[in-house]
Amino acid sequence: MLSTTLFRNLWNFLRDSTPSRRRQRYGDMEFDWEHRVNTTSGTVGWRARLLGAFHSPYQPTEPGLFREMMASLPIAFDQFTFVDIGSGKGRTLLMASEYPFRRILGVELIAELHRAAEENIRAYKSATQRCLQIEAVCADACEFAFPDGPLVVYLFNPLPEAGMKRLIANLEKSLAENPRAVYVLYHNPLLEQLIAERTALKKVGGTEQYSIFSWSS
Repeated sequence: MLSTTLFRNLWNFLRDSTPSRRRQRYGDMEFDWEHRVNTTSGTVGWRARLLGAFHSPYQPTEPGLFREMMASLPIAFDQFTFVDIGSGKGRTLLMASEYPFRRILGVELIAELHRAAEENIRAYKSATQRCLQIEAVCADACEFAFPDGPLVVYLFNPLPEAGMKRLIANLEKSLAENPRAVYVLYHNPLLEQLIAERTALKKVGGTEQYSIFSWSS
């Protein structure tokens, strides 16, 4: 089983390294051109891509879909902290700063992507930016100490199944120790059954592209 998983991950990495697939990764550049940042998947180095093959390949969120997801949240943004698990090069953090969150945090395990996120946070300029409290953290999300206060936790398939189980257990522990309002916004929810089956979080909305879970103290 382990050898099969290893072979599949290596095959996906090699396939993603072909010239045609490299060109495809540059198809997400519009946001970067507009804001003079580097969040595209096209410039991710081979080491980070290889690590991503065993965790989750870096793929930035499309801005139009992100706005749709934000519009679906029934919250007062200024009361919530936004936490992006697997924040990569930080595009979602930058897009979240267009909303008046109390604070924005990104958690990324791969050092190359984390450094890029820090550079993008410093470089980002937008006349409509409404939150300046943005921080990128290089850490294992499964051991991350979630901040106090109400949370919006953003997931874009940041972990394989085993890692997702650990992440969910970590979030549950945080909620048990400090009950508070939490929304989990899960983009491309391939493993959403893990949330539904293992937690008190209840699905309250979504589409085929994302799911929203809620837990209230």
